[in-house]
Amino acid sequence: MNKGNFKSERVSKTASFIVEATIEKVFPLFDAFEERKWVPGWAPTLIYPDKEIIEEGTTFKTKGPGNGAEAEFLWIVIKFDPVAHLVQYLVSTSNRFWTILVKCEDLDNGKKTNTTVTYSYTGLNEAGNELNKSSLGKMYERDLQDWGEAIDRYLEV
Repeated sequence: MNKGNFKSERVSKTASFIVEATIEKVFPLFDAFEERKWVPGWAPTLIYPDKEIIEEGTTFKTKGPGNGAEAEFLWIVIKFDPVAHLVQYLVSTSNRFWTILVKCEDLDNGKKTNTTVTYSYTGLNEAGNELNKSSLGKMYERDLQDWGEAIDRYLEV
């Protein structure tokens, strides 16, 4: 049911970056718990199951950057296909929800990995519509090249 004149908006963007490592080293780093290794301050709190594994249905939360409805994000793994090197997360707050699709592919005879990431945001209210536009702009400010750089730095260690 639509209240008043509210119209939900959906915004989406895709970018790719190359990591100087094999897919076997790169793809596992998009596991919510392995991401701690290359994202400073990343601190997921596990809800389900009772151990830190990624599978369809794995559920966790993270702190959001704001207060109130944006103080916490709820995450659920909705697709996980390690053979295809694909993982998709559904993230939500009371203002909005979004999916993050990560797909890795071999490059250069397996010496490098191309990673493609798509964020698709949907507003649940006017505040959500506005937050989505702002979030998408910030996330893709460098077309995710910062992700590739962070992973390359981590893998150099």
